[in-house]
Amino acid sequence: MPDPIVHIEGISKQYRGADFKSLDTVNLKIYKNEVFGLLGPNGAGKTTLISILCGLLHPSSGTVYINGNPLNENLQEVKKLIGVVPQEYALYPSLTAKENLQYFGSMYGLSKTELQSRIGSLLEAMGLLSFANKKIKTFSGGMKRRINLIAGILHNPQLLFLDEPTVGVDVQSKKAITEQLRILNAEGTTIIYTSHHLREAQELCTRVGIIDMGRIIADDTPENLINSTKDARNLEDVFITLTGKELRDYA
Repeated sequence: MPDPIVHIEGISKQYRGADFKSLDTVNLKIYKNEVFGLLGPNGAGKTTLISILCGLLHPSSGTVYINGNPLNENLQEVKKLIGVVPQEYALYPSLTAKENLQYFGSMYGLSKTELQSRIGSLLEAMGLLSFANKKIKTFSGGMKRRINLIAGILHNPQLLFLDEPTVGVDVQSKKAITEQLRILNAEGTTIIYTSHHLREAQELCTRVGIIDMGRIIADDTPENLINSTKDARNLEDVFITLTGKELRDYA
């Protein structure tokens, strides 16, 4: 087995004033070139774990290693290796698509020539080249999602974090996004992906971890999880079997 690109050892997180841990002794290895789906009900700990892996939160205990290096000791170096595509649009509505991408690309330290080349090729790949000089506020939701993805991958990250990358988009935009993710993965980018679209996760992910109540309760390929769960026909059946039918609303 190759060395993991992400190695999580005993990560726990309890927010100040909280009665329970958001994460409870999570251990997990994610290997290079995987598309790893982190799935779970609302409040299960997905966002907290992703925030820790991106260096946005500090765990209460435990260690995260990225490419063999402790995250807390090499945060600035690690940030050069990762891309983050949040669920909320990280875009400036009064700027054009190209202006947004030039701004985010400059933060990655890309040369002007390299940045212009990447912007052009990714806009074309995502069907947005003809809208490069249109302001983001005029874009549809699917177009914003595609620009949001481009902003996170301009620097060819080794490790890409995606939070609900296709939520609320039309079928065509969803197809364009998933196809681009497959291309990225084939070119060597490891993807960590969270979503409530379980059919999409089943098709896209090479391995899935299901988290509930702050703990990883399943970790395997979608096919193995389906085959090992009684009466399961798909990943959604596995998810319901393991996490239950109870509503997970919270405020």
